[in-house]
Parts: sequence; C-alpha cells; structure tokens
Amino acid sequence: MVGCRRKPYEIEEGRLLGMIMAVSFTRYGRLYYLDPGGHSPKVGDKVLVPTDTGPEVAECVWAPQYVSEDVEGLPVCAGIAADEHLSRDEGNRRRRAEARSVSKRLIKRHELPMKVVGVDYLDADNVYTVYFSAPHRVDFRALVRDLARNLRARVELRQIGPRDEARLQGGIGPCGRDLCCATFLKDFEPVSVRMAKDQDLPVNPLRIAGACGRLMCCLKYEHPLYQEFRASAPRVGLAVDTPEGPGTVVGHNVPSDSVIVRLNDGGRRCACSKASVCGPRKQHDSMYGEVEN
Repeated sequence: MVGCRRKPYEIEEGRLLGMIMAVSFTRYGRLYYLDPGGHSPKVGDKVLVPTDTGPEVAECVWAPQYVSEDVEGLPVCAGIAADEHLSRDEGNRRRRAEARSVSKRLIKRHELPMKVVGVDYLDADNVYTVYFSAPHRVDFRALVRDLARNLRARVELRQIGPRDEARLQGGIGPCGRDLCCATFLKDFEPVSVRMAKDQDLPVNPLRIAGACGRLMCCLKYEHPLYQEFRASAPRVGLAVDTPEGPGTVVGHNVPSDSVIVRLNDGGRRCACSKASVCGPRKQHDSMYGEVEN
C-alpha cells in the first residue's frame, strides 16, 4: 500500500483546499469521485471503492489533487487493491461474462423479444442481476427458472428503457465524445422539443436525437442561456437603431451575445452587440407599444 504523502486538507492563501480523485469501474466508463484519505494512487492503479455491498475494485483515472471547491461528504478511498482483491474482481468478471452468454442462449431458446444489456453479480449473496431491453412487457418467469438452474444462483431480471440502455452500453455521441449519460450524468432531466426550437435547431429526429433514439440530453445544457438572451434581446422583426444605422432585427446569435440586423440602407446585414440595439426606450416600446402624443 502506498503511504500518504499529502495531507487531506491544506491552507492556501486563507482558503481550505480539499483533495479529490476520480475512479472508473470500467474503461472509459462513468467517473466516480472519492476522497483519497491517506492514500496517493497514481493513474492506472487499482483501488478499493466503498459500496453498499463492500469494497469493489476500480481504476484510478484522475490522481489525487487539491481543489478549491467544497468536497466534504465524498466516499473515502479504502486503499490500494491487493492481489486477493484483484483475483476476486477477475473472478466476478468471468462470472458476469458467463451469465451474459448463458442469458443470450436461453433467451433465444425461449424465443423472447429481449436484448441483454448488462449483468451484475454479487458474490457475497451469489445473486445475478440481468438488465435487458424489450419493446414491451415480457413474461420471463420460465427464463428466470432456467437461468437460476444453469448459473446455480439467484437471478433477478430488470427491464430498462432506451436511455438506461445507452448509459450501460456506452458509445460515442454525435459530437464525437463519449456519451454524457455513460460518463458523468447522474440523473436524466426532462428534455423537450421546445428546447430545440428555442435554440433554433432543426426539429429533425436525425439531428436532435442521441444514440438512445431519444432527444439529446445536451439540449438542456444551454437552454437557460437562450431563455435569458431572448428575455432581454429585441425580437425578430423589431425596428432598431444600431451604430451602423437603423434596421430590422432578422436573427439572434446567442453564443456571441449579438443581434443580426438588416440595415435599411441597402439591405446589408450586420451583427451588433445586444446592448447596442436594446436601449431602455426600445425595451419599453416593444413591451408596451409606442405612446401616441
């Protein structure tokens, strides 16, 4: 076991700095954050992570380092994995692989419309949990009995939806990066087509759907920014004055915090800062209408 080379907390310029590390149970899988406690693992080291069923082996993907944010309440790393821990983890991996193979074979024999997505195994209780997806509810009572007999253990089957299926299987999103749900998202927040419309995205399922076939979770990330921008920016079609002359708003560029204006002089378009075309008088007129003298 590697000895402690750092204190869990230090003072820097009057601030209390905590230490944090990140681990993953599968390669390129979701990150879990830990308090390193009295340990200093390096990237690639196998460490023990406390869980409800006892310590489990995970790989360190982010070595301990100081952070200025509040990191209290994180699980504490249980130490560096020893040979017996690694042997137990490898045995559990083989059992999960065997259970997946047996499940696929028996599902095919029972002619059930099911797809095995993942398998968990608790060696302490000798329990397998098989996660599957299906287009509708499935009567798998006979399948459970056959699985329990072949695996010589208690078996639980759990049906999951498309989003959880993508979370367990992982993959690459349209952006070219690993799926958010498989790496850092903890909960699925509601996503609607209205969010895509507010961001001027084409309402095309091929453009706004993720690997799971549902609306992309990232539509939620920038939506508050668009709402805030539209609440204070002049609406499309409004006549405004700009540093380059009067014109009409024909579009918005939220990332650059600017407004696209078609100038009355020749129809040329220009991008102007929102502040330069959105004075108090224009805001009042757009909200309450022009006051007749």
